[in-house]
Amino acid sequence: MENLRQRDLPQKKLNIAFAGTPELAAIILRTLLEKSKNQITMVLTQPDRPSGRGRKLTASAVKTVALKNGLDVLQPSAAELIALQYRIAELDLMIVAAYGMLLPESILNAPKYGCINVHTSLLPRWRGAAPIQRAIQAGDDETGITIMQMDSGLDTGPILLQKKCPINATDTSASLHNKLANLGSDCLLEILGKIISADIQNRNQDSSQACYAEKITKSEARINWTESATNIDRTIRAFNPAPICHTALQDLALRIWQAKVLEEESTSPAGEIIRSSKAGIDVATGKGVIRILKLQPQGKRSMSVADFLNGNPDFATGTPLRLS
Repeated sequence: MENLRQRDLPQKKLNIAFAGTPELAAIILRTLLEKSKNQITMVLTQPDRPSGRGRKLTASAVKTVALKNGLDVLQPSAAELIALQYRIAELDLMIVAAYGMLLPESILNAPKYGCINVHTSLLPRWRGAAPIQRAIQAGDDETGITIMQMDSGLDTGPILLQKKCPINATDTSASLHNKLANLGSDCLLEILGKIISADIQNRNQDSSQACYAEKITKSEARINWTESATNIDRTIRAFNPAPICHTALQDLALRIWQAKVLEEESTSPAGEIIRSSKAGIDVATGKGVIRILKLQPQGKRSMSVADFLNGNPDFATGTPLRLS
């Protein structure tokens, strides 16, 4: 692998392999196809997975975009990926965006200019699998995109480019995902131009500042009402659109899609519903009060609290109710 800072790159077009799987990567791939003159020679993505009630095999978002544009799509296993080393070695660069598979060092070093990654955080903060969700959950004011030269570590390589993105008080993982996908696309176009002009200045990460974005588990999505209203609101937003926070009202399972923190305190036990109206269902927490705005009863669609109360007229009779 040659250093990206060299100044003797002769070609004006790069032959690229693209590795990615979910919608974020598909948005970036689509932008490359629309706005970059570089040649995407090969697309790698995860194998088709069962999806939906019928568990039908479904192509990844990246595969769908790639096939629509007539690109060569490969879906290798880990062992098959290693066997692609010699094909990848014929290329100038591999771009990786949420591929979902660790790349062996033989692949990282195979292209002429190695592999670069589009990562959805300001590294070294939030290395790992769920940087968008963990940034919201932690209450970060900002996140961003890092374009990184990949090495054998977990998101530890030199930084080629970073751009910041604010996290708003109402951002969910869905809304922040879309902002970062667009920002990541712009950053990638910028860095490809710098590679072609050999105008790259990288810098090493300060690993003493690193923190890790662990993979989200379904068990984390059960709301702990003894936490503060602020923390519960952050978790609800972080886990929207998946896995969606949930709770239970007596025997009724509820998924909570949207809430907001109220500027008030309560002496009621955590989890107790202190009032309900079409404006929302107000719940006492370990610290403060949170208002549920949008929920989903088991077996039904997501709905506003107003629609939920219309279908459950006995809910607001004043009987003490607890969420658990």
